[in-house]
Amino acid sequence: MNPPTGSTAAPSSEPQTVTDTDKPREKVNWIAELRGLALMLIAVLAFHTLVAKPFYIPSTSMVPNLMVGDRLVVSKYPFGWNWSSVSFHLLPRGDWRVWGATPEYGDIVIAVPPDSDEDYIKRVIGLPGDRIAVVNGQVILNGKPVPQAVEPDLQIPVDAQICDGRPCLYYFDNYRTRLPSGEQVYEVPVLRETLPNGATYRVIDHRDQQLDNFPEITIPQDSVFLMGDNRDHSADSRAPVWEHGLGGPVPLANVGGRAEFITFSLDGSTGWNPLTWFSSLRTNRAWSTLRPAIAQGNQQNERN
Repeated sequence: MNPPTGSTAAPSSEPQTVTDTDKPREKVNWIAELRGLALMLIAVLAFHTLVAKPFYIPSTSMVPNLMVGDRLVVSKYPFGWNWSSVSFHLLPRGDWRVWGATPEYGDIVIAVPPDSDEDYIKRVIGLPGDRIAVVNGQVILNGKPVPQAVEPDLQIPVDAQICDGRPCLYYFDNYRTRLPSGEQVYEVPVLRETLPNGATYRVIDHRDQQLDNFPEITIPQDSVFLMGDNRDHSADSRAPVWEHGLGGPVPLANVGGRAEFITFSLDGSTGWNPLTWFSSLRTNRAWSTLRPAIAQGNQQNERN
């Protein structure tokens, strides 16, 4: 039976489907998004400034203990904080320090030279008040030669790292040799140097050059004397500023942290091929500590 003409059909009991296009679009709160991004950047900057930051080794000045391609962690708090502790050196230079402390012999530290905002990485050889000189490549500390013991030649693999358009260790070509396995290495003469507190580490001093001699000075009370472990190829406290050196002792206010350990290291062969991402890893360097070993029986801390 048909419904009467003009009558209204009963409403359907089935629920209506609401599609995504029917929903009102929520507007993006760009202010909140930017605030969150700013807070995240501030947190990263604060961590890098106050706690630790990553560091990349771009030069050969610390060979054999640090190689080009090493990635490491630098802690910011061991010596307190100063203008150079701030990441990207956002603060103007100054001589202020907060909770300042003095490094120990043998520490590897980050320092800023007086004429640029680059970060140099060197080893602490002399402390405030020390008398220091270099004679024929040997450090004379407070009138006493720092012991240097000859060790067996060190084999450094020939890798693909490039510095200024040529192999980073090109100056070791005279020591280049091929092992029975076919691997090419540099067999470089090394010395083991031991500082008064027993801190011991390897250095390379393979030729005679100007920086092998440095007249005696007294390190100011607010400074340290820094040298690279690759003694013939390091612009450090021995080298004048105009030769891109540190120009003498480095004020503690220009020391921004201490190197702690290597996270990973690449030999320079990394390319777009994902297979090279693993084959270029120097697996024997990952997680190596950068704190110097302490020689047994030579742990005295007094300086004469």
